[in-house]
Amino acid sequence: MSPQVFDIIIACIVAVVFLMVVRTVARLIENRHRSPAALPELGHLHERLARIEQIVETTALEVERSAEANRFVAKLLAERPVVAPLRVPSAERVITPH
Repeated sequence: MSPQVFDIIIACIVAVVFLMVVRTVARLIENRHRSPAALPELGHLHERLARIEQIVETTALEVERSAEANRFVAKLLAERPVVAPLRVPSAERVITPH
């Protein structure tokens, strides 16, 4: 590749990167000067967030109740006296003709 072609390719890449940076800066400046009236209404989001918070609190309470029930059952099983298992007499082996 000749040095002239290489210089043209590098110049194009630099130009594209420069345009992308300029466009990003322009968008940042435009968004900074946007009026508050143009922003979406956030009232319904506050209500939705409150419902989500309530659901999370309720779920946490239910999980805690379930964990307490597990601890209680584990304690009962640990304190239970050990009883020898009943032995069921095994049936005699029967050979059937085929």
